[in-house]
Amino acid sequence: MLTNASLNFKDYIRVIEDFPTPGISFKDITTLLKDGQAYRAAIQELRSMVEKYQIDLIAGPEARGFVIGAPLALELGVGFVPVRKSGKLPGETISASYSLEYGSDQLAMHKDAIVPGQRVLIADDLLATGGTIATVVELVQKLGGVIVGAAFLIELEELQGRKKFEGIEVHSLVTY
Repeated sequence: MLTNASLNFKDYIRVIEDFPTPGISFKDITTLLKDGQAYRAAIQELRSMVEKYQIDLIAGPEARGFVIGAPLALELGVGFVPVRKSGKLPGETISASYSLEYGSDQLAMHKDAIVPGQRVLIADDLLATGGTIATVVELVQKLGGVIVGAAFLIELEELQGRKKFEGIEVHSLVTY
């Protein structure tokens, strides 16, 4: 039986060079996800980092934000709000645009996903430049949610994504 204290989570994350383009060092979490004990330990460790916030909901962007945010919500006994690409949610939505390396995209959330004043934690697999997460923050705040923090499996420190979240505590399980 693995214990959280005995795990080096980096040992479970595969690094693939030059993917998806030359010069990128991709951090592949599928190797952690397929190990049930390591995956559970990672979610439990994230829970211990954020349980102090009196969270009502966790919001996670597709797709890997679902595999971190949903089990974290279960561990905390709170709801999960999926944030999807525009056109993927069936109900009435709000959306916000964000920039990509070449162009832009939109994320959407159901209009009734958050009640004003609810305390929301944002969870995702990776914090890089912070663009996607800044868009999630914008959507949550449009609906009147209060951002209490953000939790990530991985943070790429050199890209300084956390600087986009002044006043929001950022927690990362692994840093590169």
